[in-house]
Formats: sequence, structure tokens, C-alpha cells
Amino acid sequence: MPEQLPRPDDQPRWLTPAEQETWQQFGLMLHRLPTALDAQLQQDAHLSYVEYYVLAGLSDQPGHRMRMSDLAVLANSEQSRLSHMISRLERRGLVRREPDPTNGRYTHAILTEAGHAHLAEAAPGHVARVRDLLFDVLEPAELHSLRTAAAKISERIDRREQQAGAHKKTRP
Repeated sequence: MPEQLPRPDDQPRWLTPAEQETWQQFGLMLHRLPTALDAQLQQDAHLSYVEYYVLAGLSDQPGHRMRMSDLAVLANSEQSRLSHMISRLERRGLVRREPDPTNGRYTHAILTEAGHAHLAEAAPGHVARVRDLLFDVLEPAELHSLRTAAAKISERIDRREQQAGAHKKTRP
């Protein structure tokens, strides 16, 4: 039987003091880590964290191209917001757009040679900052626990989104 979503009329399960402290530290890290990475990327490469993430995502794809709709999912961004960002990156010559050759209803974002070169130049500083802020402060067992916890949380989010989507479809 699938897990049930919590119902609003259920009694709240308040956080214990240890859980509250964990939640506060986790929330602080979720806020501060992207801000710190963004600051480094802005200073060194004139890219936001999300712009870097989009360029890196494109660089990992065959032909350095991806449908805009799929790129929006990767970047956890609304389509219109991603479109504005891609426009800014296009003006800088880092990406270009063209119709999907297999289905003209879609548009591809394509990493240009200049974009790939810019990404390659930005990557060492970004990796150094990631290593400094995350990997150098944690022991191997802690990294394993973090990886395992992140995967479990992501899987739970995916399940909840699927359940919520299925629930919307069955509502009158």
C-alpha cells in the first residue's frame, strides 16, 4: 500500500529539540551555501549560481543541447524565468536557441563554443569553492551520510509530487 500524504486534520507531530536544531542548521545551510557559491561565481566568472548550473547541465548533454522544457526541470525553474535567463546568456554569446529538429513545438538551448570555454574557465574556481565549503570539512563517513540523506529526501519529494499529481487527476 502506498504511503499516504499527511492530512491537514491530523494532529501535528511537533519537532523535538534535537530535530528543531537540525532543521534550523539545515535551513541555514540551504540558504547560505548557494549564496556563498553565487558570490564566488559572480566575482570570478560573472555568472550566477543558477546560470553556472544551466551551462554545466548543457555541457553534460550530447551536442551540448537540451530542450528548454527539460532544462527548466533541471534548473528547478519556471519556463518563463528560464527563458529570461537564456536570453541574458544569449546576449553574452554563451548559449543560443534553435527549434528542435525532431519537433518544432520545442526549442533547444545550445551551449556555444564561447559558453563552453567560459564554463571551462569558471569550473576550477567553482570546484575549489565547493571543495572548501563542503568536502574539506566533512569526513568520508559524513559525506556518505550526507549523500544517503540527500538521496532519501529527494526520493521522498519525488514520491510526494507524484502522489499529489495523481490526487489532482482523481479529484472531481
